[in-house]
Amino acid sequence: MPGVNAFDKNVDRYEQWFVDNPLAYVSELRALRALLPTNGSGIEIGVGTGRFAAPLEIRNGIEPSRSMAEVARKRGVEVVAGVAEHLPFMDGEFDFALMVTTVCFLDDMDMAFQETRRILKPGGLFVIGFVDRASPLGMAYQDRKDKSAFYQDATFYTVEEVVSRLRKNGFGGLAFRQTLFSPLPEIEEVEPVKEGHGEGSFAVVRGEKQ
Repeated sequence: MPGVNAFDKNVDRYEQWFVDNPLAYVSELRALRALLPTNGSGIEIGVGTGRFAAPLEIRNGIEPSRSMAEVARKRGVEVVAGVAEHLPFMDGEFDFALMVTTVCFLDDMDMAFQETRRILKPGGLFVIGFVDRASPLGMAYQDRKDKSAFYQDATFYTVEEVVSRLRKNGFGGLAFRQTLFSPLPEIEEVEPVKEGHGEGSFAVVRGEKQ
């Protein structure tokens, strides 16, 4: 998984983004919550420091960065070491899986999506939150990725590209939410959450295991 060392060495810088952008953070949480089930057993794949799993009450996570996992555990998340392409869980173990800003760091998206499908129960839900490459924020991240401690090895995707991979790997019944309609420095209140995609920089896609 590219960038693991960068996350290990820059946990404080990662955490600082949420401190510096609290309204964007809350907006993202609301967009994710709109498509997450309200009950059942869930896991966040690429849980990081637990910034999303903890407030969304997801108690299980998998994370390759030891330093990030330590912070997530302090937030009450049970974290297992590992990567999305080789999930150390039984078939049909979870009702839903969440992946937030992790898709751009995957070594093999197809393998990761197949593994996610495997650990979900029949009809289980897979919720992915990410910055749309075609959005203003996505294009800005793309332009300056070489100067970023985190995104140098990242591959950004459009919503259409993620949707294509979801369908290819056995997910259907897709639903969409979006937020972050303003540039980050100009956000003065929590951004709205809208259905669909193509306007907001932060996209959320939910697929159902077929």
